[in-house]
Amino acid sequence: MSFKDDLTSEVIKVLSERWTKRKGRVVPESDDLKLSNDAVTLEGTILYADLDESTNLVDRYIPEFAAEVYKCFLLCSARIIRAEGGEITAYDGDRIMAVFIGDGKNSDAARAALKINGAVVDVINPAIEKQYPKDSYQINHTVGIDTCKLLIARTGIRGANDLVWVGSAANYAAKLSGRSGAPTQITPDVYKKLNDSSKYGTNRQNMWSSENASDIGLDAVYTSTWYWIP
Repeated sequence: MSFKDDLTSEVIKVLSERWTKRKGRVVPESDDLKLSNDAVTLEGTILYADLDESTNLVDRYIPEFAAEVYKCFLLCSARIIRAEGGEITAYDGDRIMAVFIGDGKNSDAARAALKINGAVVDVINPAIEKQYPKDSYQINHTVGIDTCKLLIARTGIRGANDLVWVGSAANYAAKLSGRSGAPTQITPDVYKKLNDSSKYGTNRQNMWSSENASDIGLDAVYTSTWYWIP
């Protein structure tokens, strides 16, 4: 059998094999699923946190400084996500993906996003300025959040595989994290499920503003420039 024949056989197997699905109660690990058409479904809220203009960062600065920026942003984001009950599902260069489940998943994810903004404003950027007083670099970032029913499957080959998260939330959270503008951006489905503490700030001010998001195929998104000191 040629290499092409082998690939064709594998593709046909994937396309023709029946799916085995079960409802999940916790975020699955890779070993919880088979490489065959085996999946877990659950209601989840996806968060993507992404550095802005990372290409300019690596083009303008030495690799060691760029790596320090990446590490600081991803470390703070990961710590905050974990503290707010989220599970980290992937790192991809300068961004991190996480999922929140449970009754308070949308409020937890939104609070994590506001705290990531707080870490950037009150922890990371002041530390960069103190360590490199002759440089004007400051981190900018965007966190995108959406929620939906997710299908989680294991993909890849033996010895090199990972989980894939299938659902509109994964796509829109990623798209939101790539938009310019406010550092926190959530879909209407997330906004309408926020509890008061994740919706209102000082003196009951609404921390969120609605804006058009036709650029990513949505009628509207809710954005926030507020931050929550972690």
